[in-house]
Amino acid sequence: METIQPNNIDKVILGIDPGTNFLGYGVISVRGQKVTLISLGTIDLSKLETHQDKLKRIYERISYLVMEYKPHECSIEAPFHGKNVQSMLKLGRAQGVAMAAVINHGLEIHEYAPRKIKQSVTGNGNASKEQVAAMLQSLLQFTELPKYLDATDGLAVAVCHFFQNKFVSTTASAPIKIKKATPKGWGAFIKANPDRVK
Repeated sequence: METIQPNNIDKVILGIDPGTNFLGYGVISVRGQKVTLISLGTIDLSKLETHQDKLKRIYERISYLVMEYKPHECSIEAPFHGKNVQSMLKLGRAQGVAMAAVINHGLEIHEYAPRKIKQSVTGNGNASKEQVAAMLQSLLQFTELPKYLDATDGLAVAVCHFFQNKFVSTTASAPIKIKKATPKGWGAFIKANPDRVK
């Protein structure tokens, strides 16, 4: 887990990518127009024997993250529609338990479809995990990728929430302006958003 502690935080956003083997999360801070990485990581559920044990661990760890980072906003990836009904049911339960942990701390939680998250971060709704991770590295300027890209997927949910809501700093007088991403690929996205690529 990579952790950076910025000063003078106006807003903290927690993003969650639910899973039944690995749950990814990312935490970012917003100050004015600047977004900074606080933490990203995974919750390893792969060695737990029962689905009930996994749900219990998800609830405990998400509750811990909320208490540790004290986010103002939380966002989560909505389950995608798959062919395996049992897998979808388990994933839905994992998402529900994560949401319950957040709500239990008095916070609202916002859902985003997987395609929406990828589109928001990379400009391409069909981007791979590797492309999402690479764009986040560029946007947030961290050097080392986590072992599991579930972590950057969780971070992408937080960044998507920021972009979709065009947050205003509590000390800023004007809304943050975000250029619209186009679905024409990396070249078009970089050309349309030079301020988001460093």
